[in-house]
Amino acid sequence: MTRSTDFEMLEVLENPVIEVKLAKLRHKDTSAQDFRRTLFELTGLMSAAVFRHIKTEIIEIETPLETMQGAALPEYAPCIVSILRAGNGMADALSVILPEAAIGHIGLQRHHKTHAAEFYYEKLPADISARQVIMTDPMLATGGSAIVTADRLKAKGVTDIVFCCLVAAPEGVTAFSAAHRDIPIITAALDRELNDQCYILPGLGDAGDRIYNT
Repeated sequence: MTRSTDFEMLEVLENPVIEVKLAKLRHKDTSAQDFRRTLFELTGLMSAAVFRHIKTEIIEIETPLETMQGAALPEYAPCIVSILRAGNGMADALSVILPEAAIGHIGLQRHHKTHAAEFYYEKLPADISARQVIMTDPMLATGGSAIVTADRLKAKGVTDIVFCCLVAAPEGVTAFSAAHRDIPIITAALDRELNDQCYILPGLGDAGDRIYNT
Protein backbone atom coordinates (compact mmCIF):
# COMPACT_ATOMS: atom_id res chain seq x y z
CA MET A 1 0.00 0.00 0.00
CA THR A 2 1.01 3.61 -0.55
CA ARG A 3 0.14 6.34 1.96
CA SER A 4 -1.44 9.50 0.60
CA THR A 5 0.65 12.67 1.06
CA ASP A 6 0.60 16.29 -0.05
CA PHE A 7 3.51 15.60 -2.42
CA GLU A 8 2.43 14.56 -5.92
CA MET A 9 5.52 12.49 -6.84
CA LEU A 10 6.08 10.90 -3.41
CA GLU A 11 5.17 7.28 -2.64
CA VAL A 12 5.32 6.37 1.06
CA LEU A 13 5.08 2.59 1.29
CA GLU A 14 2.87 1.06 3.98
CA ASN A 15 3.51 -2.55 4.92
CA PRO A 16 3.73 -4.15 8.39
CA VAL A 17 7.04 -5.85 7.61
CA ILE A 18 8.51 -2.62 6.26
CA GLU A 19 7.49 -0.90 9.50
CA VAL A 20 9.15 -3.64 11.59
CA LYS A 21 12.38 -3.46 9.60
CA LEU A 22 12.42 0.34 9.70
CA ALA A 23 11.96 0.35 13.49
CA LYS A 24 15.02 -1.87 13.79
CA LEU A 25 17.05 0.51 11.63
CA ARG A 26 15.95 3.46 13.74
CA HIS A 27 16.91 1.87 17.07
CA LYS A 28 20.16 3.35 18.39
CA ASP A 29 21.37 -0.03 19.73
CA THR A 30 21.14 -1.88 16.40
CA SER A 31 24.66 -3.07 15.53
CA ALA A 32 26.34 -2.24 12.21
CA GLN A 33 26.03 -5.88 11.16
CA ASP A 34 22.29 -5.96 11.90
CA PHE A 35 21.85 -2.52 10.34
CA ARG A 36 23.41 -3.65 7.04
CA ARG A 37 21.35 -6.83 6.92
CA THR A 38 18.09 -5.08 7.79
CA LEU A 39 18.71 -2.30 5.26
CA PHE A 40 19.27 -4.98 2.61
CA GLU A 41 16.04 -6.75 3.58
CA LEU A 42 14.01 -3.53 3.70
CA THR A 43 15.22 -2.42 0.29
CA GLY A 44 14.20 -5.82 -1.07
CA LEU A 45 10.71 -5.26 0.32
CA MET A 46 10.60 -1.86 -1.38
CA SER A 47 11.83 -3.19 -4.72
CA ALA A 48 8.38 -4.11 -6.06
CA ALA A 49 7.32 -0.46 -5.88
CA VAL A 50 10.61 0.67 -7.43
CA PHE A 51 10.57 -1.85 -10.26
CA ARG A 52 6.97 -1.03 -11.08
CA HIS A 53 8.45 1.93 -12.98
CA ILE A 54 10.72 -0.23 -15.15
CA LYS A 55 9.88 -0.38 -18.85
CA THR A 56 9.80 -3.75 -20.62
CA GLU A 57 9.34 -5.03 -24.14
CA ILE A 58 6.89 -7.65 -25.37
CA ILE A 59 8.49 -10.84 -26.70
CA GLU A 60 7.20 -14.18 -27.92
CA ILE A 61 8.19 -17.24 -25.91
CA GLU A 62 7.52 -20.98 -26.04
CA THR A 63 6.20 -22.64 -22.92
CA PRO A 64 6.21 -26.46 -22.78
CA LEU A 65 2.61 -26.28 -24.03
CA GLU A 66 2.19 -23.30 -26.34
CA THR A 67 3.43 -19.96 -27.65
CA MET A 68 2.66 -16.84 -25.67
CA GLN A 69 3.72 -13.26 -25.19
CA GLY A 70 6.03 -12.40 -22.32
CA ALA A 71 8.11 -9.49 -21.06
CA ALA A 72 11.81 -8.75 -21.46
CA LEU A 73 14.11 -5.92 -20.46
CA PRO A 74 15.09 -3.53 -23.27
CA GLU A 75 18.49 -3.73 -24.97
CA TYR A 76 19.86 -1.24 -22.45
CA ALA A 77 18.87 -2.51 -19.01
CA PRO A 78 18.31 0.00 -16.20
CA CYS A 79 21.23 1.44 -14.26
CA ILE A 80 21.20 1.63 -10.48
CA VAL A 81 23.10 4.75 -9.39
CA SER A 82 24.30 4.72 -5.79
CA ILE A 83 24.84 8.08 -4.11
CA LEU A 84 28.01 7.32 -2.17
CA ARG A 85 28.54 6.06 0.27
CA ALA A 86 25.32 5.06 2.00
CA GLY A 87 23.49 4.33 -1.26
CA ASN A 88 25.61 1.21 -1.81
CA GLY A 89 23.60 -0.87 0.66
CA MET A 90 20.37 -0.20 -1.22
CA ALA A 91 21.98 -0.61 -4.64
CA ASP A 92 23.32 -4.02 -3.66
CA ALA A 93 19.86 -5.19 -2.61
CA LEU A 94 18.20 -4.00 -5.82
CA SER A 95 20.93 -5.53 -8.00
CA VAL A 96 20.34 -8.97 -6.45
CA ILE A 97 16.76 -8.84 -7.71
CA LEU A 98 17.69 -7.20 -11.03
CA PRO A 99 21.20 -8.53 -11.79
CA GLU A 100 20.94 -7.32 -15.40
CA ALA A 101 21.16 -3.73 -14.17
CA ALA A 102 24.34 -1.73 -14.58
CA ILE A 103 25.72 -0.07 -11.44
CA GLY A 104 26.90 3.53 -11.30
CA HIS A 105 28.29 5.66 -8.48
CA ILE A 106 28.19 9.37 -7.74
CA GLY A 107 30.14 10.59 -4.70
CA LEU A 108 28.81 13.51 -2.68
CA GLN A 109 29.64 14.60 0.84
CA ARG A 110 28.01 17.11 3.14
CA HIS A 111 30.01 20.24 3.99
CA HIS A 112 30.27 20.24 7.77
CA LYS A 113 29.38 23.94 8.09
CA THR A 114 27.05 24.78 5.20
CA HIS A 115 25.51 21.27 4.90
CA ALA A 116 25.67 21.71 1.11
CA ALA A 117 26.38 18.66 -1.05
CA GLU A 118 29.93 18.64 -2.43
CA PHE A 119 30.76 16.47 -5.47
CA TYR A 120 33.92 14.34 -5.42
CA TYR A 121 33.48 11.22 -7.62
CA GLU A 122 31.55 9.84 -10.58
CA LYS A 123 31.62 6.49 -12.41
CA LEU A 124 28.76 5.76 -14.79
CA PRO A 125 28.22 3.53 -17.84
CA ALA A 126 29.23 5.21 -21.09
CA ASP A 127 25.73 4.53 -22.44
CA ILE A 128 23.92 5.96 -19.41
CA SER A 129 21.76 8.22 -21.60
CA ALA A 130 20.09 5.14 -23.12
CA ARG A 131 19.10 3.66 -19.76
CA GLN A 132 16.46 4.18 -17.14
CA VAL A 133 18.09 5.10 -13.83
CA ILE A 134 17.23 4.20 -10.24
CA MET A 135 18.96 6.53 -7.76
CA THR A 136 19.54 5.14 -4.26
CA ASP A 137 20.30 6.95 -1.02
CA PRO A 138 18.88 5.95 2.38
CA MET A 139 18.23 9.54 3.49
CA LEU A 140 16.49 12.44 1.74
CA ALA A 141 17.27 15.23 4.20
CA THR A 142 17.88 18.64 2.61
CA GLY A 143 17.60 17.16 -0.88
CA GLY A 144 20.99 18.56 -1.89
CA SER A 145 22.72 15.28 -2.79
CA ALA A 146 19.73 13.94 -4.69
CA ILE A 147 19.33 17.20 -6.62
CA VAL A 148 23.01 17.30 -7.64
CA THR A 149 22.89 13.64 -8.69
CA ALA A 150 19.77 14.13 -10.80
CA ASP A 151 21.28 17.29 -12.31
CA ARG A 152 24.40 15.39 -13.38
CA LEU A 153 22.40 12.49 -14.80
CA LYS A 154 20.13 14.75 -16.81
CA ALA A 155 23.17 16.67 -18.10
CA LYS A 156 24.36 13.35 -19.54
CA GLY A 157 21.07 12.82 -21.37
CA VAL A 158 19.20 10.61 -18.88
CA THR A 159 15.45 11.20 -19.24
CA ASP A 160 13.86 8.53 -17.02
CA ILE A 161 14.80 8.47 -13.31
CA VAL A 162 13.30 7.02 -10.13
CA PHE A 163 14.65 7.93 -6.67
CA CYS A 164 14.51 5.37 -3.85
CA CYS A 165 15.26 6.27 -0.22
CA LEU A 166 14.41 4.82 3.19
CA VAL A 167 13.52 7.98 5.11
CA ALA A 168 12.59 11.42 3.80
CA ALA A 169 12.13 14.81 5.44
CA PRO A 170 9.43 17.19 4.17
CA GLU A 171 12.11 19.82 3.50
CA GLY A 172 14.03 17.42 1.26
CA VAL A 173 10.95 16.27 -0.62
CA THR A 174 9.93 19.89 -1.22
CA ALA A 175 13.38 20.89 -2.51
CA PHE A 176 13.86 17.83 -4.69
CA SER A 177 10.36 17.98 -6.16
CA ALA A 178 10.81 21.66 -7.00
CA ALA A 179 14.07 20.91 -8.82
CA HIS A 180 12.94 17.68 -10.50
CA ARG A 181 9.17 17.50 -10.77
CA ASP A 182 9.33 14.54 -13.16
CA ILE A 183 11.16 12.13 -10.80
CA PRO A 184 9.11 9.83 -8.52
CA ILE A 185 10.35 9.46 -4.94
CA ILE A 186 9.76 6.10 -3.27
CA THR A 187 10.36 5.93 0.48
CA ALA A 188 9.55 3.81 3.51
CA ALA A 189 8.84 6.83 5.73
CA LEU A 190 8.12 10.56 5.61
CA ASP A 191 9.51 11.86 8.90
CA ARG A 192 8.69 15.04 10.82
CA GLU A 193 11.41 17.59 10.09
CA LEU A 194 15.11 18.46 10.00
CA ASN A 195 16.98 19.63 13.07
CA ASP A 196 19.38 22.59 13.09
CA GLN A 197 22.18 20.30 11.86
CA CYS A 198 20.01 19.15 8.93
CA TYR A 199 19.54 15.63 10.28
CA ILE A 200 16.13 14.01 9.89
CA LEU A 201 13.92 13.74 12.99
CA PRO A 202 13.13 11.17 14.28
CA GLY A 203 15.32 9.65 11.56
CA LEU A 204 17.87 6.91 12.10
CA GLY A 205 21.12 8.81 12.45
CA ASP A 206 23.88 8.93 9.84
CA ALA A 207 23.13 5.96 7.57
CA GLY A 208 26.67 5.80 6.19
CA ASP A 209 28.23 5.70 9.64
CA ARG A 210 25.79 3.06 10.79
CA ILE A 211 26.31 0.87 7.72
CA TYR A 212 30.09 0.99 7.89
CA ASN A 213 30.51 1.31 11.69
CA THR A 214 32.50 4.57 11.40
